[in-house]
Amino acid sequence: MEQRQQGLLEKEPLQEVDEDMVSEVDLNNTITQEEKEEMYNELTKLEEEITTLKQVLASKEKRHSDLKQRLGITPLSEWRQNLSKGWNDVQTSTAYKKTSETFSTAGQKTSAAFSNLGTAISRKFGDMRNSPSFKSFEEKVESTVSNIKSKVGTSGSGGSFEEVLSSAAQASAQDTPTNTLTDNSEHNC
Repeated sequence: MEQRQQGLLEKEPLQEVDEDMVSEVDLNNTITQEEKEEMYNELTKLEEEITTLKQVLASKEKRHSDLKQRLGITPLSEWRQNLSKGWNDVQTSTAYKKTSETFSTAGQKTSAAFSNLGTAISRKFGDMRNSPSFKSFEEKVESTVSNIKSKVGTSGSGGSFEEVLSSAAQASAQDTPTNTLTDNSEHNC
């Protein structure tokens, strides 16, 4: 017995001969004939139970389907219900609430930024209108309008800018000759 213990405690690696002996061991020989029969019986019983369970499951699935049909539950209505429940779950989730709050805050900040931008632009236009260069431009436009009014023949005191432009357009239309074709020129083409 000490030799076996000595063999287990050997520090040398297995030799080829030892490996061959291990590969030749037949595990089936370690099971007795009686144990094999018990295993086969157990295997047979398990297969029968599996078959029975499959039949019971198929019966339950058929009953499930029949009940759904009688209740009017269709796959589409189930899908809608699942979708509705899923959306409700999403809306009540912490991540959705945080995201919604973030977008709300971002929207408020964006709105405030556009409001500030509009105010700044209005202020700049006001400043620009009061600037000397804009005043000069405004004076030039007014003098041009006065010149147009005087050339058209209306008094300087009456008429809006639109009236002046329309009368100028009418005057220029009267000054240009019309292009009319004679009957001969139409036939010669």
